[in-house]
Amino acid sequence: MRLEALKQPLRQPWRLMLAVNVAVMIGVFLYKTRSSPYVPYLHLLVDYHFGFTKRALIGALVGLFTTKVPMWLVFAVGGLIWLITLALFLRLFHKVFSFHDKQLPLLVFMVGSPFFFKNFLHSLGHFDIYGCAVAICLLLVPAHSILFVLLAALLSGVLILIHHIHILMYVPTIAVIVLVRHHLVEGAARGCMVVEALAAIALAALFIAVQFWGTMQVPPEQFASYLQTKMENPSDLATLSFSFIWYQPLSKEISDTWARLPWNLWGVPAFALLIWLHAPLWRYFAESIRALREVWHRRIIVAALIAVTMGYLVMFVIIFDYSRWVANWAVCMFLILHAVKMLPVARAVPPIPGDDEMTQKLGWIATVIPRVGITRPF
Repeated sequence: MRLEALKQPLRQPWRLMLAVNVAVMIGVFLYKTRSSPYVPYLHLLVDYHFGFTKRALIGALVGLFTTKVPMWLVFAVGGLIWLITLALFLRLFHKVFSFHDKQLPLLVFMVGSPFFFKNFLHSLGHFDIYGCAVAICLLLVPAHSILFVLLAALLSGVLILIHHIHILMYVPTIAVIVLVRHHLVEGAARGCMVVEALAAIALAALFIAVQFWGTMQVPPEQFASYLQTKMENPSDLATLSFSFIWYQPLSKEISDTWARLPWNLWGVPAFALLIWLHAPLWRYFAESIRALREVWHRRIIVAALIAVTMGYLVMFVIIFDYSRWVANWAVCMFLILHAVKMLPVARAVPPIPGDDEMTQKLGWIATVIPRVGITRPF
């Protein structure tokens, strides 16, 4: 009887993959807590003390609760938003797909993907996950009225204040979610489209203000001195060495990216391989689009996917954190799939075949890969 119980997980490999993923996530978190998160720590120190400043909203909020910021707060805040985002995603997956055994392969390829929660643990303290959390919330809340559009615009503005890179990283996906959940389902009212146009203009203006007027205006020595007053360990000069980020203009970021391009391009085959490992999911996504009842819905979804991807290509030109961009692009695809499944269909789409040998192998490979990385693969 006991032997039979031990064999049971082997007959349910997808459940075992989920268990292994949990173990891998714990390992990634423990490994991460042994590192010194210099830039994420600065993000908790910088606020609006010297006026309107980019990347300062989270630091300003932290400053409301404490005057001295310990390093461990990076892991506490980052871990909390990670747990909240995971809970939101599981709620979304259950709402759209359910946790039936036949949907476990899809769950493994999403929640167990090295692009998703494992990589969010590796980049703990960075602001990417906030965009993901907002997008998931907008997939969960009711989308029947113009209030949904206003909420999406407001949260997009908050994301830009958290980090202006969200204008390309998650705001386009949020726009797709609004398009799918509100317009393709509820229709396009003229008043709503006017509100959306005004919101788009306001978000563009906010991004321009953050990008070009959010640079630190005081001398670097004064800025560093102020940050030291908020640090629990003011002698930690390694952290302060990254404060140049708040002085760096867009032109310098682009030139640095192009200078590193030959070295970073070697990672492209690795990214392509990681994307290919999710082939069963991509096939399911493509079939879900083809199964949509309305032809024009299919065309709009394809155009939206291209638009989101183009935004990430622009990011590749500007900033060299390529692993983060590829990982977040995949996350955006996962979330848009959930939005697509909310549209009317002409036929049912068969789930990913869990008993297929090749699919199981790909699932195991994706499971044991702990992360994609931040700049270069792994």
